[in-house]
Amino acid sequence: MRLLLVEDDPAFALPLAADLRGAGYVVDTATDGAQGEFLGATEPYDAAILDLGLPKLAGLEVLKCWRDAGNHMPVIVLTARDAWYEKVDGFKAGADDYVCKPFHPQELLARLQAVLKRVHHFNQAKLKLFGVELDEDEQTALVDGGEAQPLTAIEFRLLRYFMLNVGKVLSKAQLGEHVYSESAEPDSNVLEVYVKRLRKIVGTDLIHTRRGQGYLFGLKP
Repeated sequence: MRLLLVEDDPAFALPLAADLRGAGYVVDTATDGAQGEFLGATEPYDAAILDLGLPKLAGLEVLKCWRDAGNHMPVIVLTARDAWYEKVDGFKAGADDYVCKPFHPQELLARLQAVLKRVHHFNQAKLKLFGVELDEDEQTALVDGGEAQPLTAIEFRLLRYFMLNVGKVLSKAQLGEHVYSESAEPDSNVLEVYVKRLRKIVGTDLIHTRRGQGYLFGLKP
């Protein structure tokens, strides 16, 4: 899953980005509202974490620009201010959740996981489908109640994206955009290797190749 973090304070943004990457997310950062608005409007992010007190363009205006343009990307708003009316303004502008500074990184991660599940219409607390359970904290997969199988960072990101998009045909380009950072995007042959490795873990009958289209996660009808 690919995230956009828009935060102008490097003392706050750098460790937060590291925590998010440690939790298995690809993270792009912007240090002002204008840059953040542009990236959010032009790149395929799965979610954004947006500070309100930004230079050049206020966070609330950034959010309004995205929503006015029909951009429905999930957005969690961050702010050091905790006035109730600012929360109301954020939700009216289209925020999906709201976290006040200071906060523990695990709180943000839990809220992010919940928002992503809700957006993808995943109604369970855990990512569990077809006998496969993905532990997002430990980054392991349990298959049919067996032992937890450790996943590499790429395997974890790929399996999570498959499970959140069950039943959808996902092109190799789409998977690359959401699983890799822009500077590390692999060619299609590398992606095929990771898919093959995932099939060995979750079973060959769950990840299907659609020739000329991409991959689909789920049981065949």
